[in-house]
Amino acid sequence: MPLLKTKFLAKIGKKLRNKKIRAVRWVVLGISLILFVLFSFYNFYFLGKIFPGIYVAGANLGGKSPTEAIATIGQEVNIPQKIVLSSSDTTFEIFLNDVGLAYDFIDSARAAYGLTRTGNILYDLWTRLSLLASPKTLGVRFTLDEQKLNNNLSEIADQVATSPVYPSAKIVGKEVVIDKGKAGTQVDIPTLRISIGRALSYPTGELVQIPVKTIDPSISDEEAEGFRKRAEIFINKSLEAIFEYQDFLYKGNDLVSFLNARGGYDGEAINTLALTISSQVDRQPQNPVFVFEGGRVKEFTASKDGVEVQKEELIGLITDNLKLLEENDQASASIEIPVNKTAPKITTGDVNNLGIKELIGRGISRFKGSIPNRIHNIVLASSRFKGVLVPPGETLSFNQLLGDVSELTGFKQAYVIKEGKTVLGDGGGVCQVSTTLFRAALGAGLPIVERVAHAYRVGYYEQDSVPGFDATVYSPSPDLKIKNDTPGHILIQPTVDTKTATLIFEIYGTNDGRIATTSKPIISSQTPPPEDLYVDDPTIPVGQTKQIDYKAWGARVSFNYSVTRAGEVIYKKTFVSNYRPWQAVYLRGTAPAQ
Repeated sequence: MPLLKTKFLAKIGKKLRNKKIRAVRWVVLGISLILFVLFSFYNFYFLGKIFPGIYVAGANLGGKSPTEAIATIGQEVNIPQKIVLSSSDTTFEIFLNDVGLAYDFIDSARAAYGLTRTGNILYDLWTRLSLLASPKTLGVRFTLDEQKLNNNLSEIADQVATSPVYPSAKIVGKEVVIDKGKAGTQVDIPTLRISIGRALSYPTGELVQIPVKTIDPSISDEEAEGFRKRAEIFINKSLEAIFEYQDFLYKGNDLVSFLNARGGYDGEAINTLALTISSQVDRQPQNPVFVFEGGRVKEFTASKDGVEVQKEELIGLITDNLKLLEENDQASASIEIPVNKTAPKITTGDVNNLGIKELIGRGISRFKGSIPNRIHNIVLASSRFKGVLVPPGETLSFNQLLGDVSELTGFKQAYVIKEGKTVLGDGGGVCQVSTTLFRAALGAGLPIVERVAHAYRVGYYEQDSVPGFDATVYSPSPDLKIKNDTPGHILIQPTVDTKTATLIFEIYGTNDGRIATTSKPIISSQTPPPEDLYVDDPTIPVGQTKQIDYKAWGARVSFNYSVTRAGEVIYKKTFVSNYRPWQAVYLRGTAPAQ
């Protein structure tokens, strides 16, 4: 009996539980149905409208159509005419018209409308529900001229920032002076641009704070001492980079500038150097120009290979040679600038049958400090040699090619050496031309039949050369004579650059394999100049002087010139220059003062 009762009660309990579960299910289903109907009605009601909880720059757009939203943004959003940036106690204004700012209300309304209509149904439904509890504010869309804005920000940054001082070393005399550097500040322009974007999207009229960060490149006392010791190594050292006839020489402070104060080398400075060298060496392939008329070459341009500096390799060579100079006792290092070459379509030899194929010799001199008349004479005298052809086996006479030197032939008065004095005479500066041609002939390995040195050492000819490499001329004698013993014609081409006060002579012909060398000149019997001489001059007022001659040390200078081909000496000569000591002469005024 008790067992039957228990089973009956269990059966009754189970039925009651099932009944409750069914009831709960119906309630849940009913509530879900009601919510579904309500949410469907909610979505249907806002069909074509912006859902509640969406704002643009503070303007409530919920329940509005895109067209209504555009009007609401225009009415409720306060559009600024300028933004004001602040740093400490200073403010800066940027007028929005100046940066081409244009607000786009249509795109702003479209963004608000599309926020809950991305095409992802579940995401969109969830967003519409979440907006009821957590409204979202969008910024006003706009466009502007980024370049103009950046220009404004750069100008403001220059006024706000304080430039840091980077550590540096400088050789002064025989000592190295170290600047340990100093901290500075820099405007964080990317962050500032973000802040400005936010201020324009959500215009409130508040100041935009200019973010500034500190930059401190300074070094410690210990680092400064290490930097000093490294810099001292380079006091009397040099690094040379060479390509063809271009020579880039760096020494002393140039080399110190490539050191990193904290160790190693300054990669940015070395990269800049490589770019600078490249800009002066790189060139496109050049086809030749050869116009022959009346026994001379009227127009000439030699063919040249295109050249491109291998910058990465050059950077490596510079770094390696700086390390070599720093770690060894050698005073200098030399680099052949690495390049890639591209041949021209036509070579010089293709456009003539005279044997003018390539550059075989080059001479250079400088005339900085020359008076205008002397420069005029240098230009005029050089022009007389432009396009001159010397047949094989013949000898060039400088005086014969130059012709008469006088006022009648266009020359002006400048200082010349005549009868043991420096005086004004027609053609002063012509010897600059003969000296440069002499140097070109030495470089070409041509026999020098006649050459005479100046009476005394002339400063112009030692601006970029050791003494002993000058040649004086004065018709009819002394003369400069050069023989063409090559298998073809040789062509003379001078170039004068008055801006850099540089004269260049180039000799073109056929390279027959000869190699010319000049020894280091031997300077002996040096004699100091006599005491200055003062000569009374009644044409100059009392108390005034005028220098008409300049002092120079006397010396005997000699060097050996040798030309070889296939290991055999085909020409050699020793050049001797006996320079007299030269006295400075001043005219001393004796005329009564006016």
